Amino acid sequence: MTVREAFAKEQPLLLPLPENPYPVEEHLEVRVGKTPYVRFDLNDYTIPAAHVRRTLTVRADLQQVRVFDGAQVIARHPRSYDRDAQIELPGHIHELKERKRQASQHRGVNSLTKAVPASQLLLTRAAERGANLGALTNGLLRLLERYGAAELQAAVEDALAAGVPHTNTVRLALERRRAERGEPPPVAMSLPEHVRRKDTPVQPHRLDSYDQLTTDNGDHEPENH
Repeated sequence: MTVREAFAKEQPLLLPLPENPYPVEEHLEVRVGKTPYVRFDLNDYTIPAAHVRRTLTVRADLQQVRVFDGAQVIARHPRSYDRDAQIELPGHIHELKERKRQASQHRGVNSLTKAVPASQLLLTRAAERGANLGALTNGLLRLLERYGAAELQAAVEDALAAGVPHTNTVRLALERRRAERGEPPPVAMSLPEHVRRKDTPVQPHRLDSYDQLTTDNGDHEPENH
């Protein structure tokens, strides 16, 4: 019997292939740190920034890499066979930049409101008018560095009393207060990094170890030959 004849005899007895293909993907659980990348097969693939600091699942075949958070697919990438490459989607990078911008703005607001409590109400009033809070915060932080917390607090209170929550209103209040005292305009100083670091507080250390070295050296008398 030939092969063709044997196949024709056995074909009616063969079972059909399943509708779903057999899963042959590589399956790997990956712990993601604070950066929105998963490491797989010597390369890094971006994920949405909202899914950092979690354990995610990577499933990969010969063509693509998929990343799951539970049962949800959060990223799809063409598979790379390079080494130490970063495979990125523009949407993921844009989201990351936006989150960094918001985090930076949040830190600025915290620093400002801690030093100048009245600025919190000023930012609220400005937000109600649709103002750019990022630009307002940065402007107030520059004024804080130039004039100090006490002066800025008084100037912000004047701006609130005038009903104009704007950087220019605060700046004018600061200038008016300075002129009333007959003081010269403050001069902004931009010092290089190594000059700023010279005033960094230094943690003192115990000097017992140096005394011990002196004691040890004194314990040994020179030998006579």
